[in-house]
Amino acid sequence: MDCTHLDLIRDDAAPVAEGCVDCLATNGTWVHLRWCLTCGNVGCCDDSPGTHARKHAAATGHFLVQSFEDGEEWVYCFQDGAFWEYREDVPR
Repeated sequence: MDCTHLDLIRDDAAPVAEGCVDCLATNGTWVHLRWCLTCGNVGCCDDSPGTHARKHAAATGHFLVQSFEDGEEWVYCFQDGAFWEYREDVPR
């Protein structure tokens, strides 16, 4: 894992919604969900029409997301392109 943004992870960044915040506001649809590990925003993936998780990262500088899908426990950094399994493996 080569990510330079691990300091952005906040332990208190609980998910703020059960679906994509932006899609819910506009009656949009999503394919998969991503949870921002800095502020808790829930956005939709790049396969979704809105690509809201990536847009959130670009607008806020919150580059780290974790999958918000059942059975998926991986983290991705939009800025560095780093991908790894299981949040508890993230060094602090």
